[in-house]
Amino acid sequence: GQGRRSGATLRDESGWRSRWYPSASAGCLVLLIDQVTKWWALGTLDDGRIIELVWTLRLRLVFNTGAAFSQGEGFGPAIAVLIILVIVFLIRMGARTADPVSRIAVGVVVGGAVANLVDRALRSDDGFMGGAVVDFVDLQWWPVFNVADTAVVVGSIVIVWAGSRRERI
Repeated sequence: GQGRRSGATLRDESGWRSRWYPSASAGCLVLLIDQVTKWWALGTLDDGRIIELVWTLRLRLVFNTGAAFSQGEGFGPAIAVLIILVIVFLIRMGARTADPVSRIAVGVVVGGAVANLVDRALRSDDGFMGGAVVDFVDLQWWPVFNVADTAVVVGSIVIVWAGSRRERI
């Protein structure tokens, strides 16, 4: 009786771990890389310093209190709540798929979203989630972005691609 139930629980936990470990690891890695690069940008690109790299690519510090592409300036708290709802939706969606590629992509997107939420929470002087997201990758022909933004876009593309691949099979 009791031994079986406990053994089943351990197997279920182990299955959960093996199923979600790659996704959670990918999300944590995105969060870590994003925060380290933002820390570097804040220390290196302060006072208006610009680092020219190649062609139109340069590094330039920008603070974004809006949503993607600096739209919605001043709506940080509302944007943060919306992002939290999207994170919950993505995790629920990832839990329903058996596709490991989709689950890892969900982890990447969630890691990027959480990284930008961390900015809104920790870089705030304007109350709940009123802080600015640190952006620093400037192509000069596209809005300035960061590692988390890249992870959200690439992860979303992979989710759509994986979903369309399953539809054709």
